[in-house]
Amino acid sequence: MATSNELIRVVDVKKEYNNGKVKALNGCNLTIHQGEVVAIIGASGSGKSTLLRCLNMLETPTSGHIYFDGVDLADKSVDLNLHRRKMGMVFQHFNLFPHKTVMQNITLAPVHLKLKTKAEAQAKGKELLDRIGLADKANEYPNMLSGGQKQRIAIVRALAMEPEVMLFDEPTSALDPEMVNEVLDLMRDLARNGMTMVVVTHEMGFAREVASRVIFMDGGQILEENEPNELFDHPNNPRLKDFLSKVL
Repeated sequence: MATSNELIRVVDVKKEYNNGKVKALNGCNLTIHQGEVVAIIGASGSGKSTLLRCLNMLETPTSGHIYFDGVDLADKSVDLNLHRRKMGMVFQHFNLFPHKTVMQNITLAPVHLKLKTKAEAQAKGKELLDRIGLADKANEYPNMLSGGQKQRIAIVRALAMEPEVMLFDEPTSALDPEMVNEVLDLMRDLARNGMTMVVVTHEMGFAREVASRVIFMDGGQILEENEPNELFDHPNNPRLKDFLSKVL
């Protein structure tokens, strides 16, 4: 059972491909509490994105359990869509609808799912756009925006659903370097305001500054987790030491 502020619990999750020949995840265990910012780091192919995508069942684990709000999402009888509404997901490549305006992108899901009226969704959308300084872009189309603006709109679109947790899959890796900070600044703001976040990232400075906990993955396993300064300054696992020597 979930403890009072436990939001997500991952129990012995495995994800295999090619009849078990490829073990993308090999027995991952993880607990995420409300208000935590958990950064997941590791080399490409270490299983970071697979683990993140298992949290909202975009990837179905081969075995194991994912508990969200105390409900096992791996249970076939669970209405996944109901739970996914509470989990905002931001991808590397924005995934905005190109034929819809910024405001239409933001209001589509809340209105379609009948969570808000069109007027309520637009009011919330305007409030969120004001917050990130892009209110003047409401009626523009995604192809008129910079990469950094697109990603901030993608984050706002997820926030419009008023989620309990935000999942970020390398949200800055497709951006030009000068646009990275405007996205990280928004994520810092979310963290300051108590949003629970799980962030797969290559931005070590962001992980050190904003995360309450950093998780290092390699070979589909969580090899080390600790608070940021301890993990970066005093790594224990030899593979983590080797990784940090190359990225810091």
